[in-house]
Amino acid sequence: MVSELTADVAIVGYGPTGQALALLLGRMGHKVVVIERWPDLYPLPRAVHFDHEVARIFQAAGVMGDIAQLTEPVDAYQWRNAEGQMLLEIDPRGMGPSGWPVANMFPQPELERVFDKHVKALPNVEVRQGWSAAGVTETADGVRIEVDRGKLQDGQWFTTGERGRINARWLVGADGANSFVLRALGIQVHDLGFAFDWLVVDLKPKQQREWNPRNSQLCDPRRPTTIVSGGRGRRRWEFMLLPGEQIAEMNHADVAWRLLAPWGMTPETADLERHAVYTFRGQWAEQWRAGRTLLAGDAAHLMPPFAGQGLCSGMRDSIALAWRLDAILRGVANESLLDSYGLERSGHVQELIAFSIELGKVICITDPEVAQQRDAQMIAALAQPGYQAPPPPQPRLGPGLWSSEAPGGGLLSIQSEIEINGRRGLFDDLIGVRFAVIARNSSILSAISDENHAALARWNAALVDFSPGHARDLTGRYGEWFDQLGCEAVFMRPDFYLHGGARNGAELNALLDDWRRRTTAAVEDFTV
Repeated sequence: MVSELTADVAIVGYGPTGQALALLLGRMGHKVVVIERWPDLYPLPRAVHFDHEVARIFQAAGVMGDIAQLTEPVDAYQWRNAEGQMLLEIDPRGMGPSGWPVANMFPQPELERVFDKHVKALPNVEVRQGWSAAGVTETADGVRIEVDRGKLQDGQWFTTGERGRINARWLVGADGANSFVLRALGIQVHDLGFAFDWLVVDLKPKQQREWNPRNSQLCDPRRPTTIVSGGRGRRRWEFMLLPGEQIAEMNHADVAWRLLAPWGMTPETADLERHAVYTFRGQWAEQWRAGRTLLAGDAAHLMPPFAGQGLCSGMRDSIALAWRLDAILRGVANESLLDSYGLERSGHVQELIAFSIELGKVICITDPEVAQQRDAQMIAALAQPGYQAPPPPQPRLGPGLWSSEAPGGGLLSIQSEIEINGRRGLFDDLIGVRFAVIARNSSILSAISDENHAALARWNAALVDFSPGHARDLTGRYGEWFDQLGCEAVFMRPDFYLHGGARNGAELNALLDDWRRRTTAAVEDFTV
């Protein structure tokens, strides 16, 4: 017998990307069904870092209060050579532009448990763990997903013979690097040819000690090694496999303990949570949408971990999809709104993949002579007066629903504390996660046409006025931001990226004209 479910959105994959999307859409009131092959949450560590922007996405999903209890602050991130000489020091301490710490270290299993608790508390979200997608067929008004129920036996997944079917208006494949949805759609992957095998080892030390710094990179050609926090009470080591070493011979606990010994980590001093060999790659799907099916997270892109942006990019996918699907399901926009999703996100993530690979090219050097040249160049650069480590990229979105001509278009907005109607807090907590026109004063807002006011109301957009007697910029950060952009107002999207800024009322109204045209047109051209 085949059981059937219906949903507004079906999600294949219940890792962080799928969890975040399910929670965001569920909180927006949509019916969501999630299919996950494994019967339980995956209990072992994987990602260990998220940044300030992703903390803001967690805030939007209503989970950052819980997740903040899991994080460990980051001090310095030091790169040293085999002799212990400093090659590079990155200081990510302090608050980021999104109103949260720049860098946060965390244990992924505990983060997934937080999401799981919140997702399963929603009556309009159903999570089917132990079910695997077996077929995808687009129908006249949606997608039909055939699913098989399975069980674990000796660590392997076997079907029980029970079948089901989900009829959804939209399908999102968030099912990881070996995505069934990606394969079912026949989408090609663009691979940059960067591939190195690393043994990743996660530990829980039995006695806590001070690690100084908490996060470091050992650029030793004899064995490039990463040593970082794994979240509170946990540590991670990543050991690069050397030429000639085979995955099968390296992926053993005794090998992990041998490599850990120089740091005093032994079976007597720590519990080994996990060891696994990963092939670090740089690649992305050449197409992120096929009809009513979309890709997100590792199903859409993979990158080396050196910049800590893998999970972060999946979270950005989730919120970029959530506001678009919400608008379509509520009838505010038609499905052409999704045409911009893959272009924007692919363009953004490609910059981060390229940055991660450039870091990897510096780290993954095993030739002693080449390493010596690298060390000399980096030490010389570090000795220059006023030297500062190059900041990580802050990519613009790829071509899409933002103005390439407006100041700040396609860039991430800020978040700081404000006061409005006697209440104080972070901007999103008081204003909500939605489109927002943010202006220095009332006069610039008075230029908005009736037609644009009607469009803003249709989208439930906010008008935030920092004139005296209205909203208060408690930290002065918004005023500084306007100065940096050279703007008097900005138009922010629900994923916190700017459609653009405006220097006067006429520019603001023209910006809103552009947005209204793009979001209501039957057919869009996102190549501008």
